Amino acid sequence: MLDKTLTQQLTAYFKLLQKPVVFRYDAQADDNGQKLQDFLNEVVALDPKLSLEKAALKRQPSFTVDQVGAEPSGIVFAGIPLGHEFESFVLAVLQVSGHAPKITDAQRQQIAAIDSDLQFETFASLSCHNCPDVVQALNIMSILNPHVSHTMIEGGMYQAEAEAKDIMAVPTVFLNGEEWHNGRATLSDLLAKVAGHTGPAPVDAGAQAKLYDVLIIGGGPAAGAAAIYTARKGLATAIVADHIGGQPLETVGIENLPGTDYIEGENLMQNIQAQLTKYAVTLLGGQTVTGITPGTPVKVQLAGDTALQAKTVIVATGAHWRNLGVPGEDEFRNKGVAYCPHCDGPLYKGKDVAVVGGGNSGIEAAIDLAGIAKHVTVLEFAPEISADAVLVAKARSLANVTLIANAQTTAVTGDGRVNGLDYTDRATGTSTHLTLDGVFVQIGLVPNTEWVQDTLTTNAHHEIVVDKKGATNVANIFAAGDCTDAAYKQIVIAMGAGATAALSAFDALVRQ
Repeated sequence: MLDKTLTQQLTAYFKLLQKPVVFRYDAQADDNGQKLQDFLNEVVALDPKLSLEKAALKRQPSFTVDQVGAEPSGIVFAGIPLGHEFESFVLAVLQVSGHAPKITDAQRQQIAAIDSDLQFETFASLSCHNCPDVVQALNIMSILNPHVSHTMIEGGMYQAEAEAKDIMAVPTVFLNGEEWHNGRATLSDLLAKVAGHTGPAPVDAGAQAKLYDVLIIGGGPAAGAAAIYTARKGLATAIVADHIGGQPLETVGIENLPGTDYIEGENLMQNIQAQLTKYAVTLLGGQTVTGITPGTPVKVQLAGDTALQAKTVIVATGAHWRNLGVPGEDEFRNKGVAYCPHCDGPLYKGKDVAVVGGGNSGIEAAIDLAGIAKHVTVLEFAPEISADAVLVAKARSLANVTLIANAQTTAVTGDGRVNGLDYTDRATGTSTHLTLDGVFVQIGLVPNTEWVQDTLTTNAHHEIVVDKKGATNVANIFAAGDCTDAAYKQIVIAMGAGATAALSAFDALVRQ
């Protein structure tokens, strides 16, 4: 069950255990139950502080993570926490053993203030990049407050339960038996929701009063590269964003980054965040920027009537998935309409799905889904499939993938959940209905620039217009990455643009 790499990683992590931990498991005599027992037996063999006991639990197979001789932690893993949930498992074991979670004092106080019983259940997939943030946040809440419990349910292993509850996107969180939350969220987001309100994380008075040399808006690769460059120049640098990660969090494998043969998007952004910490970049997460006011200094408005100020600003807000804009899309979002094949794909095992979009992202999605779904149909609006030839050739070689060009999607149909899709052949005008269980939308990106339209010059596509130095039409405001009119939207190009904008901001500061 554990390969050599995982065994070495766990052995190193378990040397940090402070107090003994027991896994209490419940597994039936079936294939999944045997896999869980094999996994736990291999884990406990790695350190004498770990032990295993049988128990009666709500789901089979599942197991708890508890400190020996202490009250139950409330943490349950229903399924085998490998893939992207491997980190969630490791952190749960270390934190249950006595390691304090790395959270703020304010978050700790919010968790301690919970005085009603909250039973969370999170449906996740092992290939989901967004799920671990939610799983780890709810695990922390469980460890620190006896009123809270949390079960991570692996959707692939518990597909029948996921279908019965109409779960077609992950992460999906249930609270006390009722569907409560969908999608990525931070600990701050979830605590705000528990408190009965949503809103930005608080910004301390020191950050509000400080005049930064460079304030970078955004949390993706362009923002990260810009911050690294300015911090290394000795400039007081801050990043303000809703979360750190950007589009790479939805990219499983990156194979075209020069000098790096392969890296997962999540790992790339973790590496960048580690560098930001190393260079003492101030990270202001959980924020929504609502406006920017030119001047000396430049002022950046945040949701919640908070403002930050800086001598220079770099806008690197990236982009988000483009919507189809057809009937049924909004109605069946997270009920069969999905935008992340890596996250939600495992929920469609053995089912018929469509991918709308024949560019690289769409064909890559089709290839990934072909290993899970019964059949994948790709619908491309243009007369030809536009993805790279090597990807198209791979897709055509798969027996359960059909590529259809010149197809205009006109509606997503369903009854509580997706049951099909309508499209029109643009050459003949013929309309066709496909019977489907899921629709994955991969038709490109929309820049996150709606909040700057009245301040910065943008083009017809709402991209910020920049010159070769990353400068906008406003003095001391620069921009980089997918939110700009850069000809190509690639991680390596965004990083280079971030570095260019950073050097330009440094040059502007030198000349002030």
